[in-house]
This record gives sequence, structure tokens and C-alpha cells, in this order.
Amino acid sequence: MKKFWYWAEPFDKKAVTTALESGVDAIVLPNEKYVEEVKKLAKVKVIAPSEMADLRLCFPQKGDNLSDCNVAYVKIEKKSDEDLAAKLSVPVIIETTDWTIIPLENILAQKRDVYMMVTSAEEAKTAITTLEIGAEGVVLKTLNLNTVKEVGSAVKEYRETLPLTEVEITKVLPLGLGDRVCVDTTSLLKKGEGMLVGNSSAGMFLVHAETEENPYVASRPFRVNAGAVHMYIRVPENKTKYLCEVETGIPVMVYNYKGEGRLVYVGRAKVERRPMLLVEGKTKEEKKVSAILQNAETIRLTKPNGEPISVVDLKPGDVVLGYTEEAGRHFGMKEQWLR
Repeated sequence: MKKFWYWAEPFDKKAVTTALESGVDAIVLPNEKYVEEVKKLAKVKVIAPSEMADLRLCFPQKGDNLSDCNVAYVKIEKKSDEDLAAKLSVPVIIETTDWTIIPLENILAQKRDVYMMVTSAEEAKTAITTLEIGAEGVVLKTLNLNTVKEVGSAVKEYRETLPLTEVEITKVLPLGLGDRVCVDTTSLLKKGEGMLVGNSSAGMFLVHAETEENPYVASRPFRVNAGAVHMYIRVPENKTKYLCEVETGIPVMVYNYKGEGRLVYVGRAKVERRPMLLVEGKTKEEKKVSAILQNAETIRLTKPNGEPISVVDLKPGDVVLGYTEEAGRHFGMKEQWLR
């Protein structure tokens, strides 16, 4: 996940508060006298040239001693400044005089823990995607409250779009008892949204959120009853986890029936023993998709039009949404990432 830092100089309490409300990861305070004031506003990491700070900020161009430095700031005005930033052993904030991506590219080719100073959402998006890997994060320098919100949204509200595919159901088989994971999120989910899970990361079903009411159970629009503990679930940055690894505080992905995904956080994950159901299907390209889900009316897959369909009503020939990719992951990452 990319990081969002706010450069609080000149210090403006309203701008700092807006940054905190926009999901900022750290407040950078070149003027150390405001450290205590920021710490009173919220529990947030403070970066400053002060012993009271969580991370010590230094300015190597001014001849600061780097022995107790955690984060460095370098203004890029000439080639020697690039060289200095690239060789530092600590994370570095870089600021360019004309905001071009060339210095960032040159430094990223040698060093990964780079934070780019930006003044707009457009600059932030460019910084975190340069050379595909992008900067580790951005440091926003502005007093414009709308810009603070826009950059927070651009950096922290991770989104992606996947090409979901139609899957024809081929088998629905009741199984015995098993351990299933119910994922409660800190966000409200909408009709047509759910999580991608599967017995294999190469083939997943879109399990619908519990947005629908029935005569027996009220809706739980923050919840996805995701399935058996061994299955895969998609998380941000094209990664997967086993459902048994899902726990409070981690980010997971939610997708709608159009394949538009957004990041949400897990509030809790409940593992309970329940009767299970094997669901298998195939795509038009004959790719197999399978999952083991709880055998209950409230567990639903998602039709191509976004309508939920209960697993107890599923039968061979029904068409639901899924996602397929080439097989091959290592610790949740695609193999090409490791080459």
C-alpha cells in the first residue's frame, strides 16, 4: 500500500485535521515546535527534527548528522542532489523545483524507499505509478483542503478493475461439516458487491455480501460469508490470502458485478463450524472455478446483472460471476513478480 504523508509547513491546524480525516499515514513537521500539538489531535506518526517525534527528520544538504536520522529531505536542484538522495540509507523525501518525473525515475532506479513531494492529486497519481513500481508514497504540500481530500482519496482509497467472467454451474454437492470464515468489514457493502474467493487463485466466485433480508435473518450489509478456511481471497495489489489468515485490521478487496473493486478493512473474522457445499463451474473457455461455501440460504453468489442467488437454489446450468487467471502464485503473489 502506498503511503500518504502531509508536509505541515506552514502549520495550519485545519489542514492537518483534514489530512487526518483523509487517512494520512504521517505528519511531517519541519518546525518541531508543533509535534506535541499534532500528537494531541490523533494517534498518527509524526516525522520531525525532534526527539519527541516518532521518526527523526534530517536535512543532509545542511550537513546534518545522519547517525540518528530516520527520514531525510533532499531538494533536487542539480545532478549531485539526485546522487545524494539515491545513496542515502534511510527513506528520503524528494522535492523538485519544476516537478518533473525524470529525477524520480533516476532515483527509483537505485532506491525504492522514496517519497515524492506533490501539490495535487494528478502529481500524486503520477508519483505512485512512475516506472510501474512508483514511489513508496507521496508527501503533500498544500493548504487547500479540497486538494488534501483529493490526494487522500487518490492514494489511500485503493481501487482496481478486473474482467469478471460468466461461469456456468456444473456441480452443487453437499458436504459434511467444515470451518468457514465470515468476514465482517468496517464498510457498508451494496447490492451487487461481494468478495472473490475460490479453491484456487486461478478460479474464483464472486460471493455476494449479506445485503438481502429474508424472513429468518436480517441483512448484514457489512458482511460476506466467504467460505471454507482453506480458500483464497483477493486482497489489494493483485495478491491473495488464505481465508484462515484474514483477521481484524487487514485490507481486503470488494468487487461489484462490473468488476470494479475497492479496498475495505476487516472488522472481525468469525470462524465457525457449519455444513458445507461444494460449488463447481466452468467458463466459456472451459476454465474451472470451484469453491466450498456454507450450505445456507443466506450465502449467495452473484448473477451477471448483479442480482444475488442463494447457494441452496443453485443448479447446473445457472450462470454466475467469477474471475479466472493463469495459475501460479507464491505466498499470494503472482509468479512474475518474483522473476
